[in-house]
Amino acid sequence: MLTLEIRNTETATKDAWRVDGRCRDLVGTMTHLFFSEDYYEIARAKAICSICPVSKECFAAATARHEPWGVWGGELFENGRVCRDKRPRGRPPKLPRPQLAIEEVPLPPDLVRA
Repeated sequence: MLTLEIRNTETATKDAWRVDGRCRDLVGTMTHLFFSEDYYEIARAKAICSICPVSKECFAAATARHEPWGVWGGELFENGRVCRDKRPRGRPPKLPRPQLAIEEVPLPPDLVRA
C-alpha cells in the first residue's frame, strides 16, 4: 500500500502541469471534442489547445506515451503519429469546407472555470 502512494505522488509531481490545462474541467464534459471523428470538433479542440499555457508539455507527454489517438497539445494523433489534417474517406468534397478561425471557440458559460 505504501508503494502505491509513492507512485501516485511521483506521477502527481511529474504531471503537475496538467492542473493548468484549458481542457481540465474536472467532470470530462469536453472529452468528446478531443477524441472525436468530426472535423469541426477536432478543430474546436485544436483551438482550445492553441491558447493553452501547457500545450507544449501536453504534446511532449503524449509523444512520450505514444498516444494512439486524439488531440494532444494542439496536434491530432492517429495510430501513435501526428497527423497534419484528418481526411475523410472517399472522394474529396465538391465545395471546400469553411475555414475555422484560429481564435478559441467560446465555451458555454457553465464550463468556464473561475
